[in-house]
Amino acid sequence: MPSLVRPAADNTPPSLDEPSSATHDVFISHASEDKDEVARPLAEALRAGGLDVWYDEFTLKIGDSLRRKIDEGLRSSRFGVVVLSQAFFGKGWPEYELDGLVSRSVSGEQVLLPVWHNVSKREVMQYSSSLADKLARSTSTHTVEEIAAEIIEVIGDQG
Repeated sequence: MPSLVRPAADNTPPSLDEPSSATHDVFISHASEDKDEVARPLAEALRAGGLDVWYDEFTLKIGDSLRRKIDEGLRSSRFGVVVLSQAFFGKGWPEYELDGLVSRSVSGEQVLLPVWHNVSKREVMQYSSSLADKLARSTSTHTVEEIAAEIIEVIGDQG
């Protein structure tokens, strides 16, 4: 009977098993509905501030495996920015990314930086009380540029 566990000498491409040699400063997780208003301007501001940003529009190319590229981006990023919004809650890919970010955050491998977009603390608590406990920045009280400047400062301080 064949085993589901393959020996180390199999023909699996190394890129699937080995961490990426590229290291990003930050991975941005967001719902596509928040791309124009928050995610893209934030990614561009962080990049302009000198950070290496994993952001879908900067990274993904036609024909790429979404899961593999997202996993690689999560694995190779020191910080994870998650844009929490009503559009984000309950959506497949953003929740997949959030699961990866939370796993790395809990194990101490990565710092999670939440950005709330048009949501209240109460709404975030209904979605995840542990995420509501994290100090976040909100687009209702800060501009995207102010949020980007603070992220750049936090990442620079932890250099």
